[in-house]
Amino acid sequence: MLENSPKDELISIISDQKTEIERLNHQIKLFKKALYGKKKETHKAITIPSQTEFPFGEKVDLDLQQDIELTQVSYHRKKANRKRTDFSKLELPDNLERVVIVLEPETLPQGAVKIGEEKTELLAVRPAELYVKEIIRPKYSIPGDQSIAIAELPSRIIPGGKVDESFLLMLLTDKYLYHMPLYRQLIKYNQMGVKLSDATVGDWTAKTITSLTFLYDRLIERIRGSSYLQADETTVKVLDKNTKGKTHLGYYWVYHAVKEKVVLFNYQPGRAHGAPMELLEGFEGNLQTDGFGAYDLLVKKCPLIELTGCMAHSRRYYFDAQDYDKPKSVWMLDKLQELYAIERIAREGNYTDDQRLALRQEKSVPILNLIKPWVDEELIRDGTTNPLTKAVRYMATRWEKLILFTTDGKLEIDNNLVENAIRPVALGRKNWLFAGSHPAAQRGGVIYSLFATCKLNGIDPHKWLLEVLQKLPDTKQSGLDALLPLPENKDFARLIQN
Repeated sequence: MLENSPKDELISIISDQKTEIERLNHQIKLFKKALYGKKKETHKAITIPSQTEFPFGEKVDLDLQQDIELTQVSYHRKKANRKRTDFSKLELPDNLERVVIVLEPETLPQGAVKIGEEKTELLAVRPAELYVKEIIRPKYSIPGDQSIAIAELPSRIIPGGKVDESFLLMLLTDKYLYHMPLYRQLIKYNQMGVKLSDATVGDWTAKTITSLTFLYDRLIERIRGSSYLQADETTVKVLDKNTKGKTHLGYYWVYHAVKEKVVLFNYQPGRAHGAPMELLEGFEGNLQTDGFGAYDLLVKKCPLIELTGCMAHSRRYYFDAQDYDKPKSVWMLDKLQELYAIERIAREGNYTDDQRLALRQEKSVPILNLIKPWVDEELIRDGTTNPLTKAVRYMATRWEKLILFTTDGKLEIDNNLVENAIRPVALGRKNWLFAGSHPAAQRGGVIYSLFATCKLNGIDPHKWLLEVLQKLPDTKQSGLDALLPLPENKDFARLIQN
């Protein structure tokens, strides 16, 4: 056996170092993109199929560069003609209160006859103000039995607390909808004429959300009873007395029941596989994720759960690989964009599950049949570790899970719906920075779940929460489902926003 010459060893070392440099340069580009670049992954397809015709039957030559050059000649992107909005023609909603102000001429000659009027509408606002609500309960002495008659005090979320539900509503919506930390709210209240302590406001917030935990538990039951869930995780920094000088990194495990239109944020101190195993106890059906290993362990112990892949995550790897190998990455992105064009047809046409399944079988499956051999060939051709290989391996190892959407019309092609539900937390982190404790993070999960479910169902969260805070103290366990922000509850169907 001949030993390699020093020259061959040097060439091999240089080749390895070149590969490593390319990998590190690609990582630097991704870090720069994460810090400074656009977050949206836009891709302009070189060929965009019409909504009714797709060239599925044609033989596709995998000579990618030639494919791309040919299609570049035949495709011309049309720019939409955008008309500038005329803001002077703003139509003010009819449901807004009208305050009428009549302006009469300063001097009006005797005998003048009104022949009409000019009306001008202006959008106006009243500054928010705090006031004290005094509840007076007259006491009456009943002659004869020496008893006293007095009206009962209405039940309140915080018995004995000097705070009305309307103020608690403002506390929660400002913090969890508009991402205003409590210390900023205290400044606002001080400017409005009332000085409150952070301990008092924090106590009110905690007690109010704790009372809403009864509804949160009902959401958990809806999640467990679903047959199709989407799941994802997002981080949250938490102050922890055991980690002095720095914050603890906790996680919100987020679940979306697609058909039931319920979102649940479940806080856990870590990202261990035990978190979904505990919450999803009793769940049976499809669980769509990004491929995180904790869910694989879950399925091993719960065989009635079938993992479903997310095509958007697979697409993301090819999008990032464009700097390394643009022709191949673009070819794949074009094919995936064709799949999404088919999904758009079904969504805009309000297809039923059966109709969507039939469309996918006819249109999507042929595209996937072109993608699969290309992926297999790339796996054999390139054994190095680079961005494109990473994208190919991600798709190849999860292929059966990624194509499950073509076998069941209720399944989505990706996990984007649950990712959209997570966005408010991402916005909030930039404002409140961290949760004050692990229990505070758990309470955040309760209110985020209820607000996200409101949003998913188009229900006004302000009006819904005010009604719930007023009704909840007198609601029995059997009536909790009627307070959930779901269209099936007739009391809240009127709160659906247009």
